[in-house]
Amino acid sequence: MEEFARAVVSFVRDHQAWAAPIVFLLAFGESLAFFSLLIPAWGALVAIGALIGVSGISFLPVWIAGGIGAALGDWVSYWFGFRYKEQVAQIWPLSRYPDILPRGEAFVRRWGVPSIFIGRFFGPLRASVPLVAGIFEMPYWEFQVANFVSALIWAAVLLLFGDVIARVMEWLWRAV
Repeated sequence: MEEFARAVVSFVRDHQAWAAPIVFLLAFGESLAFFSLLIPAWGALVAIGALIGVSGISFLPVWIAGGIGAALGDWVSYWFGFRYKEQVAQIWPLSRYPDILPRGEAFVRRWGVPSIFIGRFFGPLRASVPLVAGIFEMPYWEFQVANFVSALIWAAVLLLFGDVIARVMEWLWRAV
């Protein structure tokens, strides 16, 4: 999986015009139920954030692309849960881990709308919370507002974290 992230970051470094579309796809995949287990996107997103400061890639379009990609991934997950309800438990990987949905339900019921914000920042919860919110019919507009706001914050945090790390490393390299 590290090789995947390296290849993506290398491509973005060489083809900066593709930074926003690639970040969109990575954030979408990272937030989409089931696929998020297969796509280790957060590391690539942080690494692309590191490129922003050192390569001249514009932050704003990449940030917006990441936020929209993440929000759409959660939106699809919410819809899937809302549409297919209990049938979702029969699909891999949930069929192999039957405790995920009851734990997700308890989390969403306990925290309500803030669960969307909390779940966004914790890997195992990121794609399952929107799915569970859909299954248990969290009000649509409450979900969507929390979804889009948290997605934009999440994308900014990952990209800026990478940018800060790159700047610190550059400073250390010059200082040593």
